[in-house]
Amino acid sequence: MVFSSTVFLFLFLPAVLIINHLLQKRYRNTFLLLGSLFFYAWGEGVLVLLMLFSISVNYMGGLGVAYFLKNRPPIARGILGLAITANLLLLVYYKYANFLLENLQLAGFFSTYAHQSILLPIGISFFTFQGISYLVDVYRQETDVQRNIFHLGLYISFFPQLIAGPIVRYHDVAEQIRSRVTTQGLFSEGVIRFTRGLAKKMLIANNAAFIADQVFAVPALELSALSSWLGIICYTLQIYFDFSGYSDMAIGLGKMLGFNFKENFNYPYISKSIQEFWRRWHISLSTWFRDYLYIPLGGNRGGKVFTYRNLIIVFFITGLWHGASWNFVIWGLFHGLFLILERARVIRTTSWPAFFSHLYVLLVVIVGWILFRTETLMDSFHYLKSMLGMSAVDNQIALIYLDYYTGLMLLLGVLFSMPLRKRLFGMIFALGGKHRTAYSLGIYTLHIALLILSVIELAQSGYNPFIYFRF
Repeated sequence: MVFSSTVFLFLFLPAVLIINHLLQKRYRNTFLLLGSLFFYAWGEGVLVLLMLFSISVNYMGGLGVAYFLKNRPPIARGILGLAITANLLLLVYYKYANFLLENLQLAGFFSTYAHQSILLPIGISFFTFQGISYLVDVYRQETDVQRNIFHLGLYISFFPQLIAGPIVRYHDVAEQIRSRVTTQGLFSEGVIRFTRGLAKKMLIANNAAFIADQVFAVPALELSALSSWLGIICYTLQIYFDFSGYSDMAIGLGKMLGFNFKENFNYPYISKSIQEFWRRWHISLSTWFRDYLYIPLGGNRGGKVFTYRNLIIVFFITGLWHGASWNFVIWGLFHGLFLILERARVIRTTSWPAFFSHLYVLLVVIVGWILFRTETLMDSFHYLKSMLGMSAVDNQIALIYLDYYTGLMLLLGVLFSMPLRKRLFGMIFALGGKHRTAYSLGIYTLHIALLILSVIELAQSGYNPFIYFRF
């Protein structure tokens, strides 16, 4: 069950909102925990037991770390290590077992290996990282241990951010879990944010995805330069509006239920360097790796060589986190390479005109998305050749699927990947002067229209891809 489905929009979500509102405050956490487990079980079935296992491991691990931390720190460190290992073993088995064994076979450790059918639990990378951050923060004494297993269970399994992020830190929501107030203003803000995210997903991401899927279904060397460029540009729009759309929906759902989650995207495609891109793209993931991997490795404190080593390690794991494939690993290292070149001042975007800085970032990101979208490194190489006009064919398949409506959605995607909405609304608000009521009414009318259009798109089209199954 995903946010952009009729079951979620017209059954699950209304039921949760109504029941949560009617319940007394002391029962709401338990209800939301049960509702979140039901939400996960709806799509994953018996794999909900993994969620319960994760909750139990992190609950007992947190208690053990907190109990021994003051008097017996070595035991606390041991418990922390065991609990983190349990989290990682769960992730490694379900997400990376086949990948690891296949590569061990290629390395000659054994002669044959039959690929195993292991169902990847949706969102396992997200809730595993949340559990690890909780344990580490307890050990660092940056948050109090949670002695109520239902409260910790709600933090790990909370359905708004369970399947696609953002990755929430426990200390950011601990007080909200204990005591929160859902005001009319916060609820309205949540509805608007959710609607905006749904429109991003249904109106822009899905239309861009349809063209991207048709293009990438064709062997790369059979594509013309025009088709290959249009295909990867559509994928560039798809992954941003899909991912940021889900984050918007998660943040909006949280507000409807009294929670405030941090932002996860901040117009990354307007960046002027790859360093800036990673400060704007999937912010909760990049800050997680900064705080729980890069800084513990030494960050930039050991000189240039150690800094570059740490960046390579972080972006190797960043790539691997996204999926069990060498393409993802190379994608991560590709971004890490440009970060190193920028830190070493080999690439100095600060001295470039803004246009060329933006163009540089977009080209690097788009080439990176080729690695991200294709299945093998050879496919990526062939696709890049087609983009450079080296395919010697004139297959204009992308244009077959490009009609006026889709073209309009792609144009809106390009425009709204920039902070156009904020500037436009700010100008209208400033010009409105005393007519604040008319301004508010206009905003509500706009989002009602977006909601209606999104629902029409959902009803008319059976095409509603879910790209997070690999994460």
